[in-house]
Amino acid sequence: MGFSRDNLKGLVLALLSSGFIGASFIIKKKGLRRAAAASGIRAGVGGYSYLLEPLWWSGMITMIVGEVANFVAYAFAPAVLVTPLGALSIIVSAVLAHFVLKEKLHSLGILGCVMCIAGSVVIVIHAPQEREISSVQEIWKLATQKAFLLYVASVIVLVFVLIFHFAPRYGHTNVLIYTGICSLMGSLSVMSVKALGTSLKLTFEGMNQLIYPQTWFFMLVVLTCVITQMDYLNKALDTFNTAIVSPIYYVMFTTLTILASVIMFKDWDGQSMGSIISEICGFIVVLSGTILLHVTKDYDRNSSRSMYAPLSPSLTTRLCGGNGEPLKRIDEEMGSSEDICLRRQEPC
Repeated sequence: MGFSRDNLKGLVLALLSSGFIGASFIIKKKGLRRAAAASGIRAGVGGYSYLLEPLWWSGMITMIVGEVANFVAYAFAPAVLVTPLGALSIIVSAVLAHFVLKEKLHSLGILGCVMCIAGSVVIVIHAPQEREISSVQEIWKLATQKAFLLYVASVIVLVFVLIFHFAPRYGHTNVLIYTGICSLMGSLSVMSVKALGTSLKLTFEGMNQLIYPQTWFFMLVVLTCVITQMDYLNKALDTFNTAIVSPIYYVMFTTLTILASVIMFKDWDGQSMGSIISEICGFIVVLSGTILLHVTKDYDRNSSRSMYAPLSPSLTTRLCGGNGEPLKRIDEEMGSSEDICLRRQEPC
């Protein structure tokens, strides 16, 4: 199956998005350092002098440009193609941090970058075609089919159970609670972003979709999901070590988004079993590379603390046995930038 023109546009936009967002974190971090050097108060301890730093604002503008490109990419290409490519922003951030910020990129980190690139190439080669959509009403029919309504109902029930039953009891000791809420809501936000983006694309092409209530409904869903998503993402980051939250969130969010897209837009219909398996394998390789990059960064921070410091607790312990507060403080003190992969939580 050939690579369609719309898929190519979506691919280019997704790559540009990763480049801009990956670079934005480095620019913002340099701005934070410059502001801290000028004022003597760092952002991690309550300083806001960075708001007066032009370099920080340059990074913020760069990130906004990247997010807009990511939003538009969903209007041209399937989520199965666009969402996993978000991992490439981690590579951009890691490489630029190595050369610009002088943050060492170990051999395992380089291997993680190579794995992300290799997995992304496999996904791109075997990506499904974007289906032709002529109106927002057609998207509405896809969103109200029984299979997707069952998925939406399951997500809503799980989110309510997590928020009202598990979060008060285990939210501060189990990282999967807050990240689970973010990921579940994120999968719905991406579907709504894709629907809204497609509606706007059709409107700009001369077929006004703003006259249909479905367009505004999708916009309302986007706002609701993103607000909930970011609220619990902030709680996760405030409670647990970023190096743990980032890869877990990326894995859960990307997996659920692909699942939702396959159900709603039937991305895999018409594809051969070989292509589907290749996409899944490529996705697993990207996830493995992402986790390896973050594990390497976590290792660097722990090993740099002291040669007499106790060994870092096991992954299982950090996931379920504590709030990760000591490591979180170290992240703040060292100005870590690995929260780059968290931007896919937003359709952000």
